[in-house]
Amino acid sequence: MDLDRIDAKLLDEMQRNNRTSSEELGERVGLSSTGVQRRLKRLRSEGVIQADVSVINPKAVGRDVMMLVLVSLERERADIIDKFKQSIRSTPEIMSGYYVTGDADFVLLITAKSIEDYEQFTRQFFYNNSNIKWFKTMVVMDRVKAGFTIPIPGAVEVK
Repeated sequence: MDLDRIDAKLLDEMQRNNRTSSEELGERVGLSSTGVQRRLKRLRSEGVIQADVSVINPKAVGRDVMMLVLVSLERERADIIDKFKQSIRSTPEIMSGYYVTGDADFVLLITAKSIEDYEQFTRQFFYNNSNIKWFKTMVVMDRVKAGFTIPIPGAVEVK
């Protein structure tokens, strides 16, 4: 899909705060409120905007511990990989999961109430899965930056 400068600026604004009114967005990008709504509807229907979400502070909801976990599978077979991907998608404690190259097959961002809670999670999710060769946990000491914003080419100031 070809994005023009107005689309790019809209995307840039939306990923920073998707609750900005269409009137305010219109002022920022030089469109009417209706024009903004039309473009956003198109960007959503074409899958450019995948979701409108709120970024929650894990500690505010009792999830005080976060871990980055490297996971290596016993065998790299498509059915095993697909099954593990599905288990990642269906496990609420896993905030993000990536199939990667390198020493590990997957990198997971996991949240827990406590280290004890995470230990129980590891018993259920990792130790009970015979397709997992090994996993390595790194406890997050400080969440320096969190979000989903990406640089949008062409999102320079529209006048």
